[in-house]
Amino acid sequence: MREHMITTVVYAESGGTYKTTMTANLAVGLERMGLDVLVIDLDPQTGNLTSLFDVGKNRGDPAADNLVKHILEMPDGDFDDLIETAEEGVDIIPSHDMLGDFTSNLEQKISYETGMKGISRDEYPRFELLYDLLWEQEQLNEEYDAVLIDPNARAEDLLYNAIYALRTLVAPVKPAGKGSLSLDGLEEMVVNMETALDIEIGLSCVVPSGVGQTNAHKQYRDQFENTDAFATPVSIGSRESLMDAMWEARGSAFKVVEERWKTYEEDGEMVSKKGERRVPDRELDTLDKLWQLAGFIATETFDVDVEDELVLDIDDYGTETMQFDLTAEPEVAD
Repeated sequence: MREHMITTVVYAESGGTYKTTMTANLAVGLERMGLDVLVIDLDPQTGNLTSLFDVGKNRGDPAADNLVKHILEMPDGDFDDLIETAEEGVDIIPSHDMLGDFTSNLEQKISYETGMKGISRDEYPRFELLYDLLWEQEQLNEEYDAVLIDPNARAEDLLYNAIYALRTLVAPVKPAGKGSLSLDGLEEMVVNMETALDIEIGLSCVVPSGVGQTNAHKQYRDQFENTDAFATPVSIGSRESLMDAMWEARGSAFKVVEERWKTYEEDGEMVSKKGERRVPDRELDTLDKLWQLAGFIATETFDVDVEDELVLDIDDYGTETMQFDLTAEPEVAD
């Protein structure tokens, strides 16, 4: 990989952390910072990043070429043909239904190859296949400044391949509730993955997400922001309306605000339209937090030179300018 290249897996063990929407917003943020960005969708769920960016029309076609076939060295076409470009300029390798059967297909490959080569199953590099594809075979470091992965959440072969390939995590965490990670739990997770993969894994930062105004939520946020164990550059407030609108806009939160997408009831039906959304300060503040986060990952974690100013061109509203400031104290959007 090139010396100054962003390679990040956005990973959360539990749902409700804005994992997929955060990946999308980071990808678009980095693209708007002047970088060439590729996002790989390794989550086989239907409501995923592929759906959000409105790509992957052949995801349900078992005969279609897809990333799994390339990882397992049985492609039906050129790797470059897997890549689609979203409206906001981010390149995407879409999810495919075959991801759901990745482990069973991998087991067949391992059984065949270990039998042919006379090696034990323990010696087979099952977690290194995506790494070899991206960097040894396709040399994506020559084409992209940033590669992000939105992985499946289960600790299995796909996830381990993603982490082995990119080596750095961004961890969105819920402020409370079942499945939320404690500080000790987060550190233990990284150590366990390092042991399983026999590599060093960097934790770029932790991002408390969906933070409300209850005392419990604030205490949880403060717990992460006051630790020296890892960085917490921003906290993201509870923004369900903004994040949900991304699925209707088929793009990032930046697009939602600029095009003013809104979902509402009309004549007994739910409709989504451009030009209808108000532009409250709290949502602009959330976009600023996302911009700060992208800037932190680019400059502090990976030492990549990026454009630090964002100009939002909001329909029938005007422009808003933001700059990331790494000297500012972390704070949550109200």
